[in-house]
Amino acid sequence: MRAPKLLAGIAALALAASPGLAEKKKKEETVSPAAKAAREFDKNPFPSTYKPYPGEPTALVGATVFDGAGGRIDNGTVLLADGKVVAVGGADLVIPANFRRIDAAGKFVTPGIIDIHSHLGDYPSPQVQALSDGNEATAPTTPEVWAEHSVWPQDPGFSRALANGGITSLQILPGSANLMGGRSVVLKNVYSRTIQGMKFPGAPYGLKMACGENPKRVYGSKGRMPSTRMGNIAVNRMTWMKASEYRAKRNAGKLETRDLGMETLAGVLDGEILIQNHCYRADEMALVLDMAKEFGYKVSAFHHATEAYKIGDLLKAAGTCSAIWADWWGFKMESYDAIPENAGILQKAGACVVIHSDDENGIQRLNQEAAKAQGDARRAGIDISDAEVIRWLTLNPATAMGINQQTGSLEKGKMADVVLWNGNPLSVYSRPDKVWIDGALLFDAADPKRRPVSDFELGQVGEGDVK
Repeated sequence: MRAPKLLAGIAALALAASPGLAEKKKKEETVSPAAKAAREFDKNPFPSTYKPYPGEPTALVGATVFDGAGGRIDNGTVLLADGKVVAVGGADLVIPANFRRIDAAGKFVTPGIIDIHSHLGDYPSPQVQALSDGNEATAPTTPEVWAEHSVWPQDPGFSRALANGGITSLQILPGSANLMGGRSVVLKNVYSRTIQGMKFPGAPYGLKMACGENPKRVYGSKGRMPSTRMGNIAVNRMTWMKASEYRAKRNAGKLETRDLGMETLAGVLDGEILIQNHCYRADEMALVLDMAKEFGYKVSAFHHATEAYKIGDLLKAAGTCSAIWADWWGFKMESYDAIPENAGILQKAGACVVIHSDDENGIQRLNQEAAKAQGDARRAGIDISDAEVIRWLTLNPATAMGINQQTGSLEKGKMADVVLWNGNPLSVYSRPDKVWIDGALLFDAADPKRRPVSDFELGQVGEGDVK
């Protein structure tokens, strides 16, 4: 019996000699099973099951290449294999013998187009009340809802976005009725039986927030807070205070129950979930940036930011993108001071520009929207090259969505998400000729069999129709 007592004594001495170790052991002993469950939950209970469709090694030869990062190569060559971009170069790039060679002379190659703001699937086509699942408009803050649980994978809008717009990835957001509308989900634009089969592997979640008219109108009309813009900010601040307290308790092992909404907000404060904030007016965006500083999070992008041009310096300093339309204007009071030179002025200020759709038809014409914004900038004396404008549709949205390491530009090792256009994509006459996602040819204008059709459309008038 003397030996165990001796060992225990040695252990006690060791702990006394290492106060940090003793403190850690003490904390581990005091964390209850419930607190452990609240802290160590599964953050990915609906994981991506996406698997790329089969592809073949492909060489696009002779095209004008816009690489999505501002670069342009005339008479360029792009090599795709095993789902990745293998190489991008000029006419002298060596093409391996086993690659399918596509003569792309006279055509243009870009990365796959990315829409940072879409409601496909949760406001699908046809738009009927039975399929209207985009706004959980029952409380001013609903961070506990996840957009992916509303998305209908059979929405025919997905195939139209692929065939007409070259859309290869998109972010589905909850609507803007609420100050905190819930989590977004990033998708690959492929057909799948389940939403999990479309989820972009590894993409971070976003939290949709909204400021301005929508929340105060929806809840003010119900006789509850918020009914004013000061109410909007007050409810937000109170909610972030709760989230900060929740996070502190979680980290200290003092939580006894899980809270789905608070888990999302704590994820924002941890830097794991990105803020996608619907906001029109410059003064409100500035307030939101201050609120973000107050609680220690970052706004990844302001969406619909019609007055962003007034605060380009603030947005640049914050590293916050502006996701905007080319010329939507005046459909509500807070969009009244929109100008078509918005993108150009932001670009000149060095701020991040993204062209978004928020529309099942607009998503099919994002290239034309970007061209309109480019033209308006040019008329204002701001000349932006075609190659740089393509970045607004590819690398910039990828950055604001947290997927720029995987896609958004034509770089060796990135996902082979590629569009071959039959002309300059900034021409109103140009259309996608072929679209690859992870190296798989999913749309070919010359092959009707490569036009995906959802089960919902089968046998209906206009099945798989492409305009």
